[in-house]
Amino acid sequence: VQLQASGGGLAQAGGSLRLSCVASGLTFSSYAMGWFRQAPGKEREFVAAINWSGAGILYADSVKGRFTISRDNAKNTVFLQMNSLKPDDTAVYYCAQRRGSTTGGGTFGEYPYWGRGTLVTVSS
Repeated sequence: VQLQASGGGLAQAGGSLRLSCVASGLTFSSYAMGWFRQAPGKEREFVAAINWSGAGILYADSVKGRFTISRDNAKNTVFLQMNSLKPDDTAVYYCAQRRGSTTGGGTFGEYPYWGRGTLVTVSS
């Protein structure tokens, strides 16, 4: 399984970025996918998850109302639309494939496969 995230970069506070993650080596439509992030000096934390069909979604409280996770099963891609960005959103963002088709609880142990991450920097 390979997961390649892209779309990170520099944004100003209040701005937007859209992350993409292309998956290969798996039957993409059979699995839930998630986004996590790790800020400098902090532990990796859950951001959002989406079930196999896109109908089930889970967000961390810190991004609810600002971030939107979606997926395109025809293109083996999961997206994270990030709006109203804050400096606290600065982190390396990772996509991950969940073990199973449902969103689950957002814990690391549910995700056996991870991409390398893409850096998001939000300036104030």
